[in-house]
Amino acid sequence: MTMPKTDLKKVHKALYTATADPRRVDVPDFPFLMIDGAGDPNGDGYRQAVEALYSVAYTVRFALKDAEVLEYPVMPLQGLWWTAEGQDFSHDLTRDAWRWTIMIMQPAQATDEVVREALTAAAKKKPGLPVPDVRAERLHEGACVQVLHTGPFATEHTTLDRLYEFIEKEGLAITGRHHEIYLSDARRVAQEKMRTILRYPVTPLSA
Repeated sequence: MTMPKTDLKKVHKALYTATADPRRVDVPDFPFLMIDGAGDPNGDGYRQAVEALYSVAYTVRFALKDAEVLEYPVMPLQGLWWTAEGQDFSHDLTRDAWRWTIMIMQPAQATDEVVREALTAAAKKKPGLPVPDVRAERLHEGACVQVLHTGPFATEHTTLDRLYEFIEKEGLAITGRHHEIYLSDARRVAQEKMRTILRYPVTPLSA
């Protein structure tokens, strides 16, 4: 029997592609690996959280491949961002005040048992990382708007201003956290070529 192979980015293409023009999308319920934190994303806490998250994600991937259940590429890193003041990231904010949940989408075959075993294995391999803080959780955002930002993170505010304008023009209100999907690896891609999807859950103002 041939082991199934899949690329979830292609399966859910509408959710992992975007243009410079904001548009609406519907985001179903999906399983994720998640880890929470706070503070500057350039700090050690964020870096270690990302490393711990990827360690578990790759352990899950290899476990499913070794068991001949599924072969797939690990999905892009994503992040939910907010502050005590709200969700508006269109202007400069003190990074130390940022709060975040970073996450990686998982295939349906990544059962609770598979994740538990992966957490145990990854914690043994990476004892200095916050692997025990990684958890499996489902996220359902529903109706959303999203836009593609091309360039460094420092210039996101220009794209966000257009997204906020679109939300207002469409008669919508933001109902969830600022969501970023990192399509580019910042370690390997020039800053001006980096591609990030910016997304918000929304609802009609009249609802």
